[in-house]
Amino acid sequence: MYTARWKLFRLFGIPIFVDASWLIILALLTWTLSATFHEVLEGISGGAAFGLGLVAAISFFVCIVLHELGHATVGRAQGMQIRGITLFLFGGVAELQDEPRSAGAEFLMAIAGPAVSAVLALVFWVAARAVTVAEAEIFLFSLAEINLIVLVFNLVPAFPLDGGRVLRSALWGATGNLRRATYWASLAGQAFAWLLIGLGILSLFRHDVANGIWLVLIGFFLNNAARAGYRTMLVRQVLEGEPIRGFMNPHPVTVSPVLDLRALVEEYVYGHHRKAFPVVNEGRLVGLITTRDVAQVPRAEWENHTVGETMRHDLDAFQIGPDADALHALAQMQRTSSSRLLVTDGDKLVGIVSLKDLLRFLNLKMELENGDDRRSRPPQPWRGVARREESVPH
Repeated sequence: MYTARWKLFRLFGIPIFVDASWLIILALLTWTLSATFHEVLEGISGGAAFGLGLVAAISFFVCIVLHELGHATVGRAQGMQIRGITLFLFGGVAELQDEPRSAGAEFLMAIAGPAVSAVLALVFWVAARAVTVAEAEIFLFSLAEINLIVLVFNLVPAFPLDGGRVLRSALWGATGNLRRATYWASLAGQAFAWLLIGLGILSLFRHDVANGIWLVLIGFFLNNAARAGYRTMLVRQVLEGEPIRGFMNPHPVTVSPVLDLRALVEEYVYGHHRKAFPVVNEGRLVGLITTRDVAQVPRAEWENHTVGETMRHDLDAFQIGPDADALHALAQMQRTSSSRLLVTDGDKLVGIVSLKDLLRFLNLKMELENGDDRRSRPPQPWRGVARREESVPH
């Protein structure tokens, strides 16, 4: 979802990030609001209109942060962990570590954001009616209108919009089945996304290029987000509670620290088609060597350097215990951009678990346990996860 992002500050203990794509919407919103202010306010200069538009755009994104903070605060009160809030091209998102624990918790968390937007819209509207300065009145009315648009749009019953999460909570409460509830809410989200795409294409034919492009972009984003939300829920349900010792490789290929780099490449990298090897000395895990580490040494000097000289020693990010939850292992892989983790018991290497192992287990369990839910899931729901298989620790 994100390109490059930066941490701005922490609010009530929750980190607030801004994605690089946010700069695009900030510029477009500033330009749009500046043009509006220049048109409706008599005698205002171009520079003043731009300044007012910039302040209004930044104020709007403050409102978005408050909207997402509503979700995050209620979610945290319901026992969910919040990784942070990120502003990006299409607004903002509160990143949850876990799924809600009940339909009621889902409903309360989902409705909290729109409730904040409703309060903000009302406050700005009342403030606009109370002021007498024309610039302040237009400024406040603009913020009231934007928050009202955010409120209405987010209440559309299309997952993963807030209204879609409300729909999922209702279906979850009625059926008692989170998987089915997510599936149908996801379908509603995809249907709404394709409606937006259709309206966008129609706008393009009517020569309304700007609105057409935005509707198409938002539609494709919502469609991908709806499908990804369902995939993520499936992965969490299948992997949660499964210890990785059950499907790790207990006999990994290891190398000695005294091996020279040329022998490492010719005998191990080319022989086993691996990009990373744990380094073991007298039964103890002492390091990790990757092809990226080897590439830092000139090829002509490979025979003069050993694995022990080149390997990395800090393995904390790439180690995991044999009884760790498989879902935790997947999250660690994603966090470290690694397709393999070293399974250790103290300083002893007991195995390696790879993303391929997790996906194979995921497929087998879904095949055996899906039952009458078989027809209610899209084929290969974790296809997007599989694209990370080729990454290695770095």
